[in-house]
Amino acid sequence: MYPEQGPHVPAQRAVEVHQPTPYPPAAVAPAPVVPVQPGTVPAVASIVLPDGRVVTGYAIEPTRPEPVAAKPAVSRTAVNVALGGAGFLAVCGGLVLLTSFIAALTAFITQLIILAAVIFGGWIAVQIFSASGHRGGGTTVNIRKAVIKRNHFHG
Repeated sequence: MYPEQGPHVPAQRAVEVHQPTPYPPAAVAPAPVVPVQPGTVPAVASIVLPDGRVVTGYAIEPTRPEPVAAKPAVSRTAVNVALGGAGFLAVCGGLVLLTSFIAALTAFITQLIILAAVIFGGWIAVQIFSASGHRGGGTTVNIRKAVIKRNHFHG
């Protein structure tokens, strides 16, 4: 089950070594070097140091970045047209909401009027058609006595 403990001889293997094959570089013609002559001869500057030494050399101008292309200005007319369009849309939206509100308010008032008419009409109907007679208020007229009284006063 366990391998025997003894001298261990490593197995010999055939080893292959691969050497990369380089590709030849592409033939690129070097760009011709054209000497550029400065348009003006730079000025020579001399500086006297505090200890009396004089240092002479060319003045180095700081390199300036290339100017960024300026954005075209937006005309006032375009801004006014855009703002006018936004305002017009806001007004139209407000008018739609206003007409909806007016329609809802009109329907609500109409329903209140109908409700008041139904309640008042019901109250009137109860007063007219009640079989119990008048309770406490009003005037009761007995027709026979009135006729007699009328005949009595005139007769």
